[in-house]
Amino acid sequence: MHASPTDAALADVVRAEGTRVLATLVRLTGDVQLAEDAVADATLRALQTWPRDGVPEQPRAWLTLTARRRAIDLIRRESRRAEKEAEAMALLEPLGEPPPDDVIADDLLRLVFTCCHPALAVEAQVALALRTLCGLTTPEVARALLVPEATMTKRLTRARQKILRAGIPYRVPGPAELPARLAGVTTVVYLVFNEGYGATGGDVAVRGDLADQAVRLGRLLHELMPDEAAVTGLLALMLLQDSRRDARFDAAGDLVLLADQDRSRWRRDQVHEGVVLTGEGLRRTAGRPDPYVVQAAIAACHALAPTWERTPWDAVLSWYDVLLTVHDTPVARLGRAVALAERDGPRAGLDVVTGISGLDAYPPWHAAQAELWSRLGDVEAARRCWTAALALEPNAAVRRHLRRRLGPLNPPGG
Repeated sequence: MHASPTDAALADVVRAEGTRVLATLVRLTGDVQLAEDAVADATLRALQTWPRDGVPEQPRAWLTLTARRRAIDLIRRESRRAEKEAEAMALLEPLGEPPPDDVIADDLLRLVFTCCHPALAVEAQVALALRTLCGLTTPEVARALLVPEATMTKRLTRARQKILRAGIPYRVPGPAELPARLAGVTTVVYLVFNEGYGATGGDVAVRGDLADQAVRLGRLLHELMPDEAAVTGLLALMLLQDSRRDARFDAAGDLVLLADQDRSRWRRDQVHEGVVLTGEGLRRTAGRPDPYVVQAAIAACHALAPTWERTPWDAVLSWYDVLLTVHDTPVARLGRAVALAERDGPRAGLDVVTGISGLDAYPPWHAAQAELWSRLGDVEAARRCWTAALALEPNAAVRRHLRRRLGPLNPPGG
C-alpha cells in the first residue's frame, strides 16, 4: 500500500523539522537516546493527527513541545527519585536561549560537535552523526558504512553510553578545542550533504532538506573558522555540487547524467560563490593540499566547462593526482579512472577501475565498469556489471537508470 501524495508531503515536513527538534531535545536533556525516543513519539503523533487536524502554523514548535512532554514522561517513568523529578521539572521551563558562553547559537551545530567529540572513535562519530543528523535508520547507516546491522547497533549503543558516562557536554567547544574536532565535523557535514545529494537507497533520490541543512552548517562553520582551508574547501565543494541539483533529474524524476545535463539550469550564483571560495582555499594551501579544496577544484573544472565535450580532462586528472597524495581512497581512485577513460578511452579507464579494491558494495564502481565494457562492445561483461550494481539496491532513480541500461543487453525472452 502506497502513501497518498498528501501523506507523503506531511512525512517530508515531519522529517525536515525532526532533526532540528532532535538537536534541541539533546541540548535540553543531555541524553541522545532519550531525545531520540521522545522525538520518535512526537513524530508518530504528528503523522497520526496532522492529516486529520491540519499541519500547525509552526510545525517545529509543535514537534518540540510534544517531544518535551514525552521526554518528561520518560524521565518520570524511569525513576521517582528527587533528582529525576528535578530533571523533568527543568524541561517544563521555557526553551530560552542557548548558554551565553557558546561560540555559536545553533542547536544542530552543537549536536555535530557532540557527535564528533575526540573521546569517541571516528567510526562511532560518523555512525552517530548519520543516525541523528540524517535521521537514517540503523540498517540504513549500516549499509552506508558497509558493516553488518548488528555491528552498527552495538556501535551506536556504545557511543551513546560513552557520551553519558564521560559527561561529554552538548556545546560548541572553545577555540582551543576546535582543531581536535575539525576533521570529524567536516566529515560528518559532508556525509550529511552526500546523503541529501544522492540518497544511498530508498524511493527518494534527493533529500533536499539534508543538502540544504549541510550547506547551512557549512556556512556556520565558515563563519566560525573562516581561516581554516578545510572549512572553506568543504563549503565550496558542497556549493559547486549542489549547483547542479535542478538539472540532475528530468520531469519524470529520472536521472540525468552530468554529460547530458542542461547547464543553463545550473545555479550560477552557487557556481560563482563556490569558485571564489575554491580560489581562497587554494591560496591558503599552496604548500600543503587540502582534500576538500582539491575536490572543490575538480568540481570547479566541471562547473566552468561550457559543455561536457569541453571539460578540461587534463586539469581534472592533474587535480586527482594531487588529491591522491593527501586522500588516497578507493572512491577517489574511481573518480580519477573515470576521468582517464574520458581522456584516453574506455580501455585505459577500465584497466584502472578493475584494479580498485574495496568497492564491491559500491554501486558506482560496478556501473563504471559496465559503462566501459559497453563502450568496448563486451555485452556479457557489461550485463554482469549492470546487474551487480542493481543488486546493491541504490535509490529508485538510480535503479531505473540501471534497468534502462541493462534492458537492451538482456537476451530476447530473458
